[in-house]
Amino acid sequence: MGQFCLFFPVRPAMPSVPSRFTLSDFDFHLPPELIAQHPAAERTGSRLLDGTGPAPQDRQFRELPALLRAGDLMVFNDTQVVKARLFGHKPSGGRLELLVERVLHEPDLPHTVAAHMKVSKKPQPGTVLQMDGGFTATLLGRWPNADGPIFRFQFSEDPYTLMAQHGHVPLPPYITHADSAEDERRYQTVFARSPGAVAAPTAALHFDEAMLATLDAAGVQRASVTLHVGAGTFQPVKTENIAEHVMHFERYEVPQATADAIAACRARGGRVLAVGTTSVRALESWATCGQAQGDTDIFITPGYQFRTVDMLLTNFHLPKSTLMMLVSAFAGYGHIMALYQHAIAQRYRFFSYGDAMLLQRKADAA
Repeated sequence: MGQFCLFFPVRPAMPSVPSRFTLSDFDFHLPPELIAQHPAAERTGSRLLDGTGPAPQDRQFRELPALLRAGDLMVFNDTQVVKARLFGHKPSGGRLELLVERVLHEPDLPHTVAAHMKVSKKPQPGTVLQMDGGFTATLLGRWPNADGPIFRFQFSEDPYTLMAQHGHVPLPPYITHADSAEDERRYQTVFARSPGAVAAPTAALHFDEAMLATLDAAGVQRASVTLHVGAGTFQPVKTENIAEHVMHFERYEVPQATADAIAACRARGGRVLAVGTTSVRALESWATCGQAQGDTDIFITPGYQFRTVDMLLTNFHLPKSTLMMLVSAFAGYGHIMALYQHAIAQRYRFFSYGDAMLLQRKADAA
């Protein structure tokens, strides 16, 4: 699985999980009609809640370049969403669904993947599943070990080719329609280049080529990281004591060119703006453990001391989620909860296809 940027062995002792916060502190009531089921007609057509000041300001996303300065650096996640949802049946005829979490690239066994399996009764290892599209998936066991939470399969052909030909867009569970051609185009950033995600870095969905050109013309610099967003991003936190939550692993890479761009930004007095929480997780994993690539389970909660990121562009997140905790750590818990209440009152659109918010790091964000 490569290098690990491990955070869980020291998590109970880290100041990032103060005892005064519990899971219930990150809950809020969201009217279901505010969950965006489809994207805005144009990528830049969403609203932008400007939370960089003490009071919220309602803006349009197209105003973003005016809120930045020449010399600022925007860091995007260039992961590419793969059509990771596959359907098939067991030898008994029972239907099943696989969600490919990652392609494993095992040197001694070709075409292996780690995947979630949704089925009425789990088949035994060695079972050959007949998948829609005419290929097979042989169940090898659990992953990443014998007690792992997901499953290891061997496909009959190259997994990326099979997913491209027969897979479905892995829309989040709160989007209720079946995937369509619109989703295949819009649940993907315009600059995606590295296949491997099963969820989009949604803050970056708002950018089109014209917006990127406007930012370039304004002297705002760009760099990229890769973090392959896993299905674990949608897993709810179930422990009231948030220090007991076990984070999922995701693969990340921070290229040397991006590290150099951050250093240059600091030297000229610019601000580092992470586009999306996935960019934050990649940058902070690199800054914290010193590894430019690997697997990370970083869990950012109020009290965490940010090392690289000054500003954050993000969508609105699920109640009681690790991402609610991350943005609260970044901008301050009270400020975030006030912004969310404002967004609900002003009928902002929530979650992956929803609107965006712009945040500034508070020196004492807690």
